[in-house]
Amino acid sequence: MSKPHFHVTAGLVWKNEKLLITRRPEGSHLAGYWEFPGGKQEPGESLETCLEREMREELAIEVKAVTHLLQIDHDYETKSITLHLFQCDFLSGTPMPLGCDEIRWVKPEELANYQLPPPDIQVLPFLQNLTWNMRQSSQRTHG
Repeated sequence: MSKPHFHVTAGLVWKNEKLLITRRPEGSHLAGYWEFPGGKQEPGESLETCLEREMREELAIEVKAVTHLLQIDHDYETKSITLHLFQCDFLSGTPMPLGCDEIRWVKPEELANYQLPPPDIQVLPFLQNLTWNMRQSSQRTHG
């Protein structure tokens, strides 16, 4: 028998060169792990709509999913997922932990200090490259 497969979204939400991460609630799969905010796609829903809805429901913020950055496939014991990572524009609201235990704004280089689920760990090298390129670009325009 095959395992269920889910499409899951995650968003990079930036503020003052820090990223928003959330801690999974007690009683959930991987409870206590930190992750990029997002959630499971509902039937008939686009990935962008899914991410924007999850941000509203779990964090009470409005974002726009702008760019699909990366797709990661991962097998767990009881299910498999495809994680879709998006660059988000923060539109409005103050993040509140409605669907998670805690939220934090962290510098990308601090992410290694947090217990992340395996698919989110796979995002880190991409993120290091992205932030390095952003800094190089910023130095060229401001230097």
